[in-house]
Amino acid sequence: MKLSIVIPCYKTAPFLKEIARRTQETLTDDFEIIFVNDQGPLNDWEIIQELCMKHSFIKGINFSRNFGQHNAIYAGLKEAQGEWVVVMDGDLQDQPEEIPVLMKKAREGYDIVFAKRQNRQDGFFKKLSSKYFYKTLAYLTGTEQNAEIANFGLYHKKVIQAIMEMKDAVRYFPTMVRWVGFKQSSIYVEHASRKEGSSGYTLATLIKLASNVILSFSDKPLRLTVRLGLSISALSVIAVIFYLIQALLGNIKVMGYASLIISIWLLSGITITVLGMVGLYIGKIFDQVKDRPIVIVDEKINCN
Repeated sequence: MKLSIVIPCYKTAPFLKEIARRTQETLTDDFEIIFVNDQGPLNDWEIIQELCMKHSFIKGINFSRNFGQHNAIYAGLKEAQGEWVVVMDGDLQDQPEEIPVLMKKAREGYDIVFAKRQNRQDGFFKKLSSKYFYKTLAYLTGTEQNAEIANFGLYHKKVIQAIMEMKDAVRYFPTMVRWVGFKQSSIYVEHASRKEGSSGYTLATLIKLASNVILSFSDKPLRLTVRLGLSISALSVIAVIFYLIQALLGNIKVMGYASLIISIWLLSGITITVLGMVGLYIGKIFDQVKDRPIVIVDEKINCN
């Protein structure tokens, strides 16, 4: 049984050699490691080239520019040849020693085994932002999301094939895995602390990622906009009744003032909100119909 290990690389140069060594020491079955360089600021590609020349089981993919972590995962999955595929980060917080634990769980009859991060080794802000990121994502996409689960997991090739058939311009691996279904389970693994550097995800990039995923996987924001419009309309009816009573009681001296202000604020608020939300979806449709390649590969090593 061949195992493919897909690792997106961004600012991971200090960890790549250790990942290769620890993986080789851990696994006894036939396996391959696919490093995908997402054009970070460090010398990731030089290290990947060195490892590919030294080990035939290591494949290297180099992007023409930065395309993002989940597009890097897509490129690695496209190259994977194994019956089972592991996706893990390249900063050694996902540990190669946990892969046999995932494989043991999969033998119980599961197509997908998620790795749940036990005692997550991240800073307070990273944990807090991640928690609310997943809560918001779950609510607005209508999918199950868990802050303990990221990309690390074991996936059967039929799961990967189903994901590769999805034509979404925006790719977010955890949500796509949830969407395709199949028999899923999860198991706790040890989550290591990052020894060097910092995560490539900032608050701004998390917000951008969340908005892209929400607009690509759900129409719930549109339905919430309709609810907002109805709520504003209901409040305006109450305001109309209030000002009508005030006018009949002679408390409003300037005739037409109340109705004019209510009309302007009500219609302007509803119009701007609806147009803004529809505009976001039209923008995503525009991106989809352009049908541009998801990634551009500059160079491959040891690939078919």
